[in-house]
Amino acid sequence: MRAMVLHAPGQLLQLEERQVPEPGPEQLLLKVHACAVCRTDLHVMDGELTRPRLPLVLGHEIVGTVVKTGERARILGPGTRVGVPWLGWSDGTCRYCLSGRENLCDNARFTGYQLDGGYAEYAVADHRFCFPIPEGYPNLQAAPLLCAGLIGYRCLRMAGDAERLGLYGFGAAAHVIIQVARYQGRRVFGFTRPGDVDARDFALRLGAEWAGDSDVLPPEPLDAAILFAPVGSLVPAALAAVEKGGTVVCGGIHMSDIPAFPYSLLWGERTVRSVANLTRQDGLDFLALAPRIPVHTEVQSFPLEAANEALAALREGRIRGAAVLGMSATGMSPLPEG
Repeated sequence: MRAMVLHAPGQLLQLEERQVPEPGPEQLLLKVHACAVCRTDLHVMDGELTRPRLPLVLGHEIVGTVVKTGERARILGPGTRVGVPWLGWSDGTCRYCLSGRENLCDNARFTGYQLDGGYAEYAVADHRFCFPIPEGYPNLQAAPLLCAGLIGYRCLRMAGDAERLGLYGFGAAAHVIIQVARYQGRRVFGFTRPGDVDARDFALRLGAEWAGDSDVLPPEPLDAAILFAPVGSLVPAALAAVEKGGTVVCGGIHMSDIPAFPYSLLWGERTVRSVANLTRQDGLDFLALAPRIPVHTEVQSFPLEAANEALAALREGRIRGAAVLGMSATGMSPLPEG
């Protein structure tokens, strides 16, 4: 099979021929149809997330069809179309897992980080961490739901019942979550990179009632803000934008350092919190909700071998919505017999 492989942080991915993996007892072998490209992939590639398993196949927003099952993985049989998210395994026995917080499991393993991901024609995944894809979503449009959607949805939950919601950074996650927020009756204010008129127009087109540069205050105070941009200086900016009792949710797995700020920005029972990973319940809840809204994902597709180009476009802010790698049905490596 063909796969795009990272051999060392700071290097480009290499297109390689690999053996199709064999599923373990609790794993599924998937023929990958699509895999979305996430900013977390850039953090792994750049070495900002340390200690990845190398060499590594990136990608944690996988849509594929089950072609083979391990002996203890019988719930999702061959022919089922499933999605694979960032959280790829947890031990199920620690105090976090036993209290419904498997996203905090100290022994967790993550797809496209400690486990090979979906920048490949085939992938294996633990059957417990695979979700059936709702009907009606084509493969390319379904892929961003697996991280931009799931992590964004967890962030939205952590924002509580905020009516006036600010979204900082209008990329893949924000373009999904604004649709959920509007469906819930929230008022959304979009914050974009200073001078990025296209992103501002994108936010307005998706339903934001106001959109402006991230270094300015909105026309009225917010009840909560979600930071999808991995920029630490946005934390004090968002605190200045939320009123007393408001919450600032940091949605990225990596962020640049937060600069010192006066206590007055935090005072008034404002809260700053992070969101770490996701739980399987998040996945079940969001994937049940998405088709009811319905959530529509805007994607820019790239072939597997153009993964480096897709990552560069994401880094440079040239993607509106989500970048997705699509695996062509023609020319895919055949599955070995037996």
